[in-house]
Amino acid sequence: MTTDRNPKRPRTRLGRPPKDQAGDVKSRILDAAQQVFLKRGYQSASVDEIAEMAPASKPTIYAHFDGKEALFEAVIARIIAGLTNFEGYEPRGRTATDKLTSVGTELVERFLEDTVGVTRATIAEADRFPALSRHVHEAGRDRAASAVSHVLNNAAYTLQRGPKGPFGTKRSLATAQIFMDLILLPMLMRALMGEDAKHLRKEVPGFVRERVNFFLAACETDWGQ
Repeated sequence: MTTDRNPKRPRTRLGRPPKDQAGDVKSRILDAAQQVFLKRGYQSASVDEIAEMAPASKPTIYAHFDGKEALFEAVIARIIAGLTNFEGYEPRGRTATDKLTSVGTELVERFLEDTVGVTRATIAEADRFPALSRHVHEAGRDRAASAVSHVLNNAAYTLQRGPKGPFGTKRSLATAQIFMDLILLPMLMRALMGEDAKHLRKEVPGFVRERVNFFLAACETDWGQ
């Protein structure tokens, strides 16, 4: 029996891979940064804490992001992109009321889940990141409005009003923004003022349906003009 004592032969390392190689490093960094930024705010967050939570070394973080500012901007952009991604989403229901209630509920639930923390973080850092604050508002509003306008256009066909009805091409985005302001803003403002998210979620189904009925009634008035 012989024993290999060659010190030059690399030894197989069992267990977890090195922290900078385990999984998608960039995604892990962003996940950790999101938790830290939303918990502590930009000023109190540290790259050291993000590195520990990721886990990833600080040189690895700086290889992907220029610094804490760039990391903060990337976190906010990723959250907004996720919130406003409606690709493949199909509202439930057969009637226009059901479909609009479905998309309205989806909007409120998504934004109650993550937007409160993002909004507070960007408001707190508006002086430091004025362009980012504008981007959060404009990108979130525009991307969500685009998705909602698609549903509204489909609803026009459901109501047998055709593509030139109240949700027609020229007015669809503006109408979608009105729809969002009517349904999303009241709930978001209440959440920002500190109302319990669980309590608000219980109100969502009835609140959204009531607002949808009001919205469609206003559209019917518009059709009659």
